[in-house]
Amino acid sequence: MKFVLLLYVDERAAPPAQPAGETLYQRMFAYREALAKAGAFVASAPFERSGKARTLVLAGDELRVHDGPYPDTREQLGGYFVIEAADLDEAEHWARQCPSARTGSIEIRPLLPGF
Repeated sequence: MKFVLLLYVDERAAPPAQPAGETLYQRMFAYREALAKAGAFVASAPFERSGKARTLVLAGDELRVHDGPYPDTREQLGGYFVIEAADLDEAEHWARQCPSARTGSIEIRPLLPGF
């Protein structure tokens, strides 16, 4: 079964402290490698900062475009992982190991089969 791990971050916060000589990207690559070794990795990507995004909103019969996501949201979607797991408990196990679990929040969503 496939799950998506949606990684949320507070873009306004200072970057989290990292162990000496290690960057968040290095930790994320190591996490991706651990998923791949276990046969759980499907796909992943980080997103550009939310200021480069646009949001389409239906207002009546008209689609309106706003720069970025909703401004009153503290956390922004920063990236994702698609993983293969037996069930939601296993997906949660993998989410707990993601470096982003220590710097923001992770939403775990099962993907509908067949798409």
